[in-house]
Amino acid sequence: MLRTWVSRPAAMPAGLPVALRHAALPVVALSAAFAAAAYLATPSLAQTTTPIQPSAKTRPAPKETPRPVAGAQPTLLGEYGDWGAYEAASNGHKVCYALARPQSSRTNPPNKPRDQPYLFISSRPAENVRNEISVMIGYAFKPGSEATVEIGPAKFALYTQNDGAWIKNAAEEPRMVDAMRKGADLIVTGMSARGTQSTDVFPLKGLTQALDRVAQDCR
Repeated sequence: MLRTWVSRPAAMPAGLPVALRHAALPVVALSAAFAAAAYLATPSLAQTTTPIQPSAKTRPAPKETPRPVAGAQPTLLGEYGDWGAYEAASNGHKVCYALARPQSSRTNPPNKPRDQPYLFISSRPAENVRNEISVMIGYAFKPGSEATVEIGPAKFALYTQNDGAWIKNAAEEPRMVDAMRKGADLIVTGMSARGTQSTDVFPLKGLTQALDRVAQDCR
């Protein structure tokens, strides 16, 4: 069944500082399949990346596909290098996000099937949320495991839940966004529930322009 893509989960890992757990954001926003459909409908972006081997198991279609707003479609605001900027709605509120998928991916053991990974940076002005980074990895993470992001010499830890990952220390998120704006690529390493390690390389060309467009349209 298709899972609704959400913001930073309300139930954060117990090991996080109490202040961060108490400040956890409510579950909201976009359908992963919905956002992916919008991205893949943009040919020039879709053609710049190498397709991921589809999952051997085809997920059954849900009775009703989750959508931010019934009948609504995400609006492409612009294409910038390897990134797309989009606008959508959630519960009547505007949501904007920059979206990319990996330029390359590999697994160890090799050639393990998985769903398409995506990297999101979202803003929800109604909740005063700006540039929230999340990764949809395309498989279920090993429970309790962390993922790692490398941007040049900078490294960041992500906590995981199901197939999503968010920065472990929310106070570092602005520094991570700044590193992304200045970097050439971003490397995400994670471990699946079945013990498969994945490495995904996301290009950062065009990210600055995409984030600037998101900021312009989601004030």
